[in-house]
Amino acid sequence: MRNVVKVVESGYEGAEILGIHFEGPYLDQKFKGAQPEEYILDADVEQFKHYQEVAHGLIHYITLAPEHDKDFALTRWCAENGVVVSMGHSAATYEQALMGVANGAKTMTHVYNGMTGYNHRALGLVGAAFRFRDVYGEIIADGNHSTVDALNNYYNIKGRDYAVMISDSLRPKGLPQGDYTSGGMKIRVYPDGSAHLVPQGNLAGSTLRLNKGLQVLVEKAMVPFDAALNSCTKNPAALLGVDDRKGRLGVGYDADIVVLEDNYDIHQTYVKGRPVK
Repeated sequence: MRNVVKVVESGYEGAEILGIHFEGPYLDQKFKGAQPEEYILDADVEQFKHYQEVAHGLIHYITLAPEHDKDFALTRWCAENGVVVSMGHSAATYEQALMGVANGAKTMTHVYNGMTGYNHRALGLVGAAFRFRDVYGEIIADGNHSTVDALNNYYNIKGRDYAVMISDSLRPKGLPQGDYTSGGMKIRVYPDGSAHLVPQGNLAGSTLRLNKGLQVLVEKAMVPFDAALNSCTKNPAALLGVDDRKGRLGVGYDADIVVLEDNYDIHQTYVKGRPVK
């Protein structure tokens, strides 16, 4: 967090840093994913205030497990203080997810992954993502974390305004297949771009580029183009509360533009109207 603050306050080139996504440590042990279990804690308002102070207020988004947030105290505090609460890495029941939303949670972290699955008599967090139509939900569109048919189902349920496509990319993004470390843990990147913990074998994250995620959604998952594009642009902007200047092309907007080739490769990128590499 100190590094992010240093970069933001000293100036930088490239895309605007909108804030920090605080994914942990208030997670569930069973659904921790690639998070080191020794650092996982129950939610703590005073501790989070300390982190926010260190971050100079740059934490704008937090993933937490609502079932480990006693009386939903941190969820409420964040919602009241401009921090988006996302439920994820969680063993929450449908009912606990409902209470999370009632106390201010606005979205869910990488739906399908790191959460309780769907059952017709125990809906879990995935079932909550399906049922709460006006609650946002992230989705990793690499075709590895979820099949393309699961992606299609998700977009059909969420519609064009509440799905948020993410890369969930790790440090080795853009590098050749092989072995790397991330967060102190050993991971292996395979030819399909998937990254797995070594030796456990479970997915650790992705190496996806967002432009290629858009291609997966449109050409493999058969998601309608407007819904797929919205999930990369206007929907995350709305979730973060910056849709008055980002997320679409319009007068007075920031003119953050990515021009794609027919094969979805990047032709040119503009940041606030200025061309960048």
